[in-house]
Amino acid sequence: MLRIGVIGGHLCDDTLAGVARRVGELVAWEGAILVCGGLGGVMEAAAVGARDAGGVVVGILPGDDVRTANPGITIPIPTGLGEARNVLVVKASDAVIAIAGGWGTMSEAALCLKMGVPLILLKSDLTNLPVPEAETPEEAVVWALDQARTRGEPQ
Repeated sequence: MLRIGVIGGHLCDDTLAGVARRVGELVAWEGAILVCGGLGGVMEAAAVGARDAGGVVVGILPGDDVRTANPGITIPIPTGLGEARNVLVVKASDAVIAIAGGWGTMSEAALCLKMGVPLILLKSDLTNLPVPEAETPEEAVVWALDQARTRGEPQ
């Protein structure tokens, strides 16, 4: 199964939450697994969207307590690694969609570039990065799935 990462701010307004929820729905409807950091904001909105659409959502948590996972997470993975868990979010993803976000999102985006994981921006301020920008959730998910397929599904 393809794994699509969704990264973004731990806080977001209703508009960004709607965008993230739609991304989650689309990922689930395409039969891909959604991977995220497992906490609030963009991560929660995308996770809930995917879960409500019948999808599988992996939350790679910064702490040791699975109870910190947002309600959309179907598979919580506690790491005890704090922000270093960002490496795992990226490595576990075949392609990544960045929705808004701040420094944590920037660190994950940089890891994508360093590790060769395809990255697309959606409603993001990280516009100085040499990656494509999507106008809609649909465009972002189609691009991410195409890139993930190009990289090859795991055997």
